[in-house]
Amino acid sequence: MRLVIVDDETLARERVRQLVSDFPGWEIVGEAENGRKALEVIRQTEPDVVLLDVRMGEVDGLQVARKLAEEATPPAIIFTTAFAEHALSAFESSAVAYLLKPIRAEKLREALQRARRPSRAQLETAWSQHAEPARAHVVASTRAGLVRVPSRDILYFLADQKYVTVFHLHGEVLIEESLRQLEDDFAPLFVRIHRKALVAKHYITGLERSREGHHWVRLQHCDEPLPVSRRRLAEVRRVLSGEGENADLDQLDEA
Repeated sequence: MRLVIVDDETLARERVRQLVSDFPGWEIVGEAENGRKALEVIRQTEPDVVLLDVRMGEVDGLQVARKLAEEATPPAIIFTTAFAEHALSAFESSAVAYLLKPIRAEKLREALQRARRPSRAQLETAWSQHAEPARAHVVASTRAGLVRVPSRDILYFLADQKYVTVFHLHGEVLIEESLRQLEDDFAPLFVRIHRKALVAKHYITGLERSREGHHWVRLQHCDEPLPVSRRRLAEVRRVLSGEGENADLDQLDEA
């Protein structure tokens, strides 16, 4: 994963650089000391993630984030700040996480894991097949603070009494929303497979049938299949055949 560090303090950039060096799979491809330079570096290096200081000089981190949001495939943003009051503004600017300074290694590791996502090419291919949903994300309250999960990273929603578990590329969170409302908000990108589960269409890889005649869908990044109710089976079949990626349903429907 490619990372750019943006901070107007040299020591702050050095600390982040040292911390990231201990995390396998991450490459720092650029640094910037102000907002204007940040936009230039980000467009040149095309990182997957940007660690972005909120409070800088003429062009601050929030302005940079809003500018990046206009791009077709913007990088994930992790805000860094010494001021807790900037947290809400950070989430309003599409950040996937924010870190309070001084940054701790474990918090940075968690934020980077949260920011992991499919490659730009994967996103463009999957998302180009569907219209954008009414909502772009869900926000959950966790012990570590607010967590913002982009709709593109959500694998499926699973309802259980008053809560819904959001299973996404980086883990899972609980939210207090109805599955019906989520189905309305995230249409047409998700399909209901039974009364308690709503799954992302572009992560479905196949439909299976057990010896007993029960049906299950397979999703990318999920080890276990999810059950499909008889009532929802026809719709799941239409999703698979309509996307063209698994048109041979007889082959997928293995006994």
